[in-house]
Amino acid sequence: MKQRKLFVTTALPYANGAFHMGHIMEYIQADIWVRHERMCGNIVHFVGADDVHGAPIMIAAQKRGLTPQAFVAEIAAGRKQYLDGFHISHDYWGSTDSPENHELSQEIYRRLKNAGLIYTKDVEQFYDTVKGMFLADRFIKGTCPRCGAPDQYGDNCEKCSAVYSPTEVINPYSTLSGSRPELRTSTHYFFKLSDPECVKFLREWTTGNGKDGLPRVQEEVLAKDSEWLGTDGHLTDWDISRDAPYFGIAIPDAPGKYFYVWLDAPVGYLAALKAYSEKKGFDFNEFLSDPETEQVHFIGKDIIYFHTLFWPAMLHFSGKPFRTPDHINAHGFMTVDGQKMSKSRGTGISPLQYLDLGMNAEWLRYYLAAKMNSRVEDVDFTKVDFAQRVNSDLIGKYINIASRAAGFIVKRFEGRILDAAMKDPLIERIKSRVPEVSAFYEVREFARATRLVMELADAVNEYVDEKKPWELAKDPAQAEALHWVSSVALECFRLLTLCLKPVLPATAERVEAFLSIAPLAWASAAEPLSSVNPIKPYQHLMQRVDMVRQLDQLLPDHVPEPKVRAPGGEAIAPEVTIDDFSKMDLRVAKVIKCQKVEGSTKLLQFTLDVGEGKTRNVFSGIQSAYKPEDLEGRLIIMIANLAPRKMRFGVSEGMILSASDADDKGLGLFVLSPDSGAVPGMRIH
Repeated sequence: MKQRKLFVTTALPYANGAFHMGHIMEYIQADIWVRHERMCGNIVHFVGADDVHGAPIMIAAQKRGLTPQAFVAEIAAGRKQYLDGFHISHDYWGSTDSPENHELSQEIYRRLKNAGLIYTKDVEQFYDTVKGMFLADRFIKGTCPRCGAPDQYGDNCEKCSAVYSPTEVINPYSTLSGSRPELRTSTHYFFKLSDPECVKFLREWTTGNGKDGLPRVQEEVLAKDSEWLGTDGHLTDWDISRDAPYFGIAIPDAPGKYFYVWLDAPVGYLAALKAYSEKKGFDFNEFLSDPETEQVHFIGKDIIYFHTLFWPAMLHFSGKPFRTPDHINAHGFMTVDGQKMSKSRGTGISPLQYLDLGMNAEWLRYYLAAKMNSRVEDVDFTKVDFAQRVNSDLIGKYINIASRAAGFIVKRFEGRILDAAMKDPLIERIKSRVPEVSAFYEVREFARATRLVMELADAVNEYVDEKKPWELAKDPAQAEALHWVSSVALECFRLLTLCLKPVLPATAERVEAFLSIAPLAWASAAEPLSSVNPIKPYQHLMQRVDMVRQLDQLLPDHVPEPKVRAPGGEAIAPEVTIDDFSKMDLRVAKVIKCQKVEGSTKLLQFTLDVGEGKTRNVFSGIQSAYKPEDLEGRLIIMIANLAPRKMRFGVSEGMILSASDADDKGLGLFVLSPDSGAVPGMRIH
């Protein structure tokens, strides 16, 4: 296969605190994929950086009596112990306050301005009269203008994922002083995301594929992007400026104005690559301009708006050498016993405490890998499950194979395996599945990869149990059989180690030394152990997790807080009168025809009989819940007097009613139907 050139990043952590377990989960996910790619023989430049700009850093530094630069330097100094502790293999770790980021951010801005996508206008902005400064979005809180959730930030809602302007927030207050801010006018700079060319590009980009032929974004992300892009193609222009005082990158030719942190932060990916290229001696522009180069980002699901709309648009309209991402890989959050991680609630896990308790970093790497897939799903941590996967899978199934076979090879056969045994059917069986494991890593189906490896480990252990080498060792006449069985088990262990190397890099390195073999790569599957290189005496490769001494200290037992939730997951809407209700004409309708809408992952197209002597065309976003053929012939309820809406795929002449739970999408979505005996055209009273 042709060698790939990959530029891979993880999301930039904000430099106002230490890494938390959510960061570590993302870095482990990206690191496993990067190690897999390196084992394929591909060129990978894996970089990260601290996101250091913005008002929060400035305020925190002031409280400490430090400059922002000194404040973030303290934070940055503590990063290495986390990254090294969990075997994260970034090639370079930078900062968004680097000279490279100042240079690239301003260059991209100039190019966007020359492309006619930057403009200014006076806006009303919240001003904290107590602190004497305009407030960044994150220093404003209030009620979400979309879903009514209280205590949400001024730029987006964590509950419904809505993105909005701070001036839309209901009952806003300053998080710095607690006072109600007042509106003042300020000149701001905007990126014209609503430009038709931007919208057109983003529709094509979000629905397209990377160079490997796989979708650029996951299905769940595409659904959200499609919702944001909308059928009418309207996007809100992006405010990219902030007023002094502000810790950030100055906007060229605009005194007192700075880039909003979300403009220069993703440019930090490129800046880190540029700094790394200068360190390693390869040409930054040439690497980015190479049509074979692939750009891949790993991020959390909470920042997909910035990474799948703003970021690609910035890169595309900036021109070469900048390139749009081939893939944005989003992941869910890490929870504990099904709850959001929280130190105060006893559901917080400290990465450093994990390491300080002597817990093996590869236990966590394996545990997370065993739960991670290519979808945008949360990963739940429970103590019992963690202990079982480590002690049963890693120790009982995997490590156990080496401990059962190596001693016989060293003591009885001078550490040399039996070459003839390398053709054993079990070895061939294990070897034949290695490409399948590698393919799972490629598409980030880590759980499927580890599950297959453990199935293969079960087969090897069954083989050892059946052959009973400990019994063969008692009979000198069975020496050759003992040599065969032990050699087969050890070669299978080598193949299993190969399959687990992206997840267990430190263990794999010790295994390579123990077996006297070169560093394992995917091509190594065809290079069996040889009697030419004697193995070394076996030493313990991994210990079992101590439930009491380690896990109970890491995560003391806690009593989950009872969840107080509104019926159906959302509060009852404001009161209406009977006159309000009577304005909606709800009718029984029969589904004459139903089909998927080509080009949409959400919509179904309905042909409905509402008893009018003609049919109506209605689109409904319930494709994920129903097969079209299951709905044909059914009676449903629709709003019959809703104004027709022109959509990308046609005109919708009504709305079908369905029920779902706002908090728990896992409960499903249900189309409403009348009782038997109803006929099309009947009105709902």
